[in-house]
Amino acid sequence: MKWAFIFSLMGMLWMVLEKLAGLHGKYIDYHMYLTNLFAIPAIIVMVLALREKKKSLGGTITYKQGLISGIILSFFIALLTPLTQWITSYQISPEYFPNIIKRSVELGYYKTDAEAAVYFNYKNYATQGAIGAFIMGIITTAIAMIFIRTKSK
Repeated sequence: MKWAFIFSLMGMLWMVLEKLAGLHGKYIDYHMYLTNLFAIPAIIVMVLALREKKKSLGGTITYKQGLISGIILSFFIALLTPLTQWITSYQISPEYFPNIIKRSVELGYYKTDAEAAVYFNYKNYATQGAIGAFIMGIITTAIAMIFIRTKSK
């Protein structure tokens, strides 16, 4: 749970930084590209959590033990995602959805605000975020554990 909270806090801090950089307003056209940079701190947090797990096991961890730990961590991160998305959507950056809806219509991705709002809303982002966090957490763990696991001699 500790690392799930750390991950969630880091995610909300990232949203604050995006907002301060104007990616939820003036520079919203760049948001879909730059938001993907969040993968870097996300991977770092997952690796640190797995390394701590290895240390807690006396410095020895099998691939399977690490994978199970990463799946559990990913599950808890996914559980926290609706809350962190709510905080982001309604507290940190309540202007994001109206701005992205307006801009996506201007660019022709959607014909109307109503069509865009079907995609750009809290419920959809919370659902996609939870599923994405779980899947990406498992993929990150599967790759990271190749390097973190204790190699047999």
